[in-house]
Amino acid sequence: MTTPNQLRDAYQDVKDRIANAAAKVGRKPKDVLLIAVTKYATPDQIRMLVDMGQMDLGESRVQQLEKRVAGLSEFLSRKRTLGSASTREDIDITQAATHVRWHMIGHLQRNKAKQIVNLVDLIHSVDSLRLAEELHSIGSKRDKPIDILLQVNASGETTKSGVAIPAVIHLAEQIDSMINLRLRGLMTMAPQTDDQGLIRATFERTFEVFEEVKKLGVGGKYFTALSMGMSDDFELAIECGANLVRVGSALFGDPEPGEDEVD
Repeated sequence: MTTPNQLRDAYQDVKDRIANAAAKVGRKPKDVLLIAVTKYATPDQIRMLVDMGQMDLGESRVQQLEKRVAGLSEFLSRKRTLGSASTREDIDITQAATHVRWHMIGHLQRNKAKQIVNLVDLIHSVDSLRLAEELHSIGSKRDKPIDILLQVNASGETTKSGVAIPAVIHLAEQIDSMINLRLRGLMTMAPQTDDQGLIRATFERTFEVFEEVKKLGVGGKYFTALSMGMSDDFELAIECGANLVRVGSALFGDPEPGEDEVD
């Protein structure tokens, strides 16, 4: 079990690495948003991280997301009611977040889309026109558009979800015509390889198509987010233009044996 001190050290280390990677290419740390991936975190670890000021959390599985949101909402509600962030002496309560933003970062099936649209602030993994159309239909019953990212398969791996590079602009334009959706940017995942050159090429190609879509005016002023990089490669992703990074194991430690690590 990760102690508060261990989690605090890991959290600070990740923030320092983000700052250093940003500085390396002349960017500011504040321009890169850290999304803490909670897939393998315990509820107490999540609460500790929120107490340290982390506002953006990501989940990859719908059922787990529902449980996480419900549990943390109750915790935050109690904090607001009591008017105090925490009673634990080992937490700096002046930094504690009183609300959080949830991100759906995993593959989303159309038949589960309705379950999560009111739980998350951003869906990173829209990977097809059919899913976009389903979300658009769901969005007709809301008073504000659903914020989404278009997932790009820039590595060309058949095992990965996402839109092929040549199809990105056309699909982005189709989504942009859906009044119940708001296209905020793109997301990609690096190939599973130790070849840093191949990983960099994947990130650079995604950044290029991101800039192409932006130049065309698709998404308008809202098209600003480029979600790239996870625990093993977020520094390289930042160097290549990412402004959202999805980090799990670097914060919470490696998963237990037998669990598949995807963050």
